[in-house]
Amino acid sequence: MSDSSPLPPVRLHPEAELARAALSTPLLSRAARLARWAGPETRVDAGGGLVEEQLPAAAGLLGLAGDDAAAYASEAWRVAVDAGLVEIVDEDAGTVRAGEELGLLTGGSPHDVLTVWLAALETVVADASVPDLEELAGALDAGGEVDFSSLDWDPEAEAEFLDGVLGNLYLLTVGEDGPGESPVPLPALAASMIVPDDMGEPTNDVLEQVSDAMMRLDDQFRLLEPIGLVEYQPVDEALMADADEEPAAPVDDTDVTRYGIVRLTPLGVYGLRARLLEAGFEAPAVGELAGKGADALLDGTARFGRSAARAETEQWLDSREPLAAARELLAAARGADAGAPLRRLRCQQALSLLGTEAEPALREVLDDPELGGLARVWLNERGAAGVPAPSQDMVFWLTVDTLAAQLQAEGNSDELQALVEGLAAQHSGFFAAAWRVGHPATAEVLDAMGRLHPDKKVAKEARKAAFKARSQHGG
Repeated sequence: MSDSSPLPPVRLHPEAELARAALSTPLLSRAARLARWAGPETRVDAGGGLVEEQLPAAAGLLGLAGDDAAAYASEAWRVAVDAGLVEIVDEDAGTVRAGEELGLLTGGSPHDVLTVWLAALETVVADASVPDLEELAGALDAGGEVDFSSLDWDPEAEAEFLDGVLGNLYLLTVGEDGPGESPVPLPALAASMIVPDDMGEPTNDVLEQVSDAMMRLDDQFRLLEPIGLVEYQPVDEALMADADEEPAAPVDDTDVTRYGIVRLTPLGVYGLRARLLEAGFEAPAVGELAGKGADALLDGTARFGRSAARAETEQWLDSREPLAAARELLAAARGADAGAPLRRLRCQQALSLLGTEAEPALREVLDDPELGGLARVWLNERGAAGVPAPSQDMVFWLTVDTLAAQLQAEGNSDELQALVEGLAAQHSGFFAAAWRVGHPATAEVLDAMGRLHPDKKVAKEARKAAFKARSQHGG
């Protein structure tokens, strides 16, 4: 995933709702309870962890029992320290006190709570990249250093792998064509990191790598669930049993959920976006443009999918008077730069959300060579009276502008191909007239029509018209 291009815009839940979710996560709530429990008699070791003698009391406070109780209590304490809920007073004596961040969980704003949760999340994500503690202990040499070669583990590569997986899960969740809030099968997520995009049928070696990655991710998502990042249904234990063992109960081999399914929670979406922003990615959120001008709205939503662009525009319009909003949008849509056609398309889509209160603004631009065409479309769609017919030049200019916008928004899509075929079929002399259109994108549009039209004769006409357009404009 490159950080040079913007990610799809995400629709975040309100911060108050997310803060409530953060406070109710098992791990942060445990960390907060331990921070409130800690006192003058609490002691930590050189690494800031609770000394072994105090782990049973900590586990009891948290209501934990069983073989893993001490480990869970130790994990919660580490989160409390890393998130600032506990502060080490004297490293030599191992004494602690409540940290400043603890008060934010009850007396701070929702944003304050989420800041504490993000710090806790970083600890958990880092822990998820570390191998099993027993393996780690076995790799310690006499000097207390870890022999990474004996573990077959590269800390940096492991962290990058998990970051990549979480990035792909974010894309699948927020993308226009992704599953949204639906769970993602673990095999698909593992394959997204292993299988090359241009590979047809995966080889046995690649499939084995995907299987290994699934097992790693199964362990990691089990760790990430208690902090509220994901909802996770683990891999069926029966799949990891020895081949010669009889399953305890009949199993359905076609049930994909047996291989693990994961869903990014609304809190998880917030957390991963924050991590992506911190890493330098452009990760927009719907609503960020609501307080900005129409130029920022049209430029910003140019990269959005249709659904996200509409949601962003609706929020922008909610705080504005319709007539003033229409005038501002139309003024921002003007221009002859490369991005202008897509701005005008987004302007047209925004205007479609306004009622008849905006009509005066549309009538004011009827004679504008760049806006007169879309103004007539808007007025005619609403049955307005006295709308003058457009000139042929205006019709062709609007056609080229619309095709240029579609080309920028969707590339060589099926929808654009259908539009191209329809235009060529409806207007037999289209190419003879289109190359003369004084639009900056005329040649580019005609080139695209030549690429997209399935009829070789029509495609050739389009390419010849594109050549004429370039010759006319000295290109």
